[in-house]
Amino acid sequence: MSHGIMDMDLIEELQLRRWARENYVPPEHRDGAWRPVIQDEMKRKDAEKFSPSQRRANN
Repeated sequence: MSHGIMDMDLIEELQLRRWARENYVPPEHRDGAWRPVIQDEMKRKDAEKFSPSQRRANN
């Protein structure tokens, strides 16, 4: 799961990813100082918004 983050253990990474999902904000409102793993998880959530399964669920 880690993306070049060597000083973070798996538990911490999962906690930060969960935090990112629970505190999601659009890209224009994100703090550039947030840890890379938080940025990565929010980008993943951005991508989910445009997935085919998400579009079908909204129709």
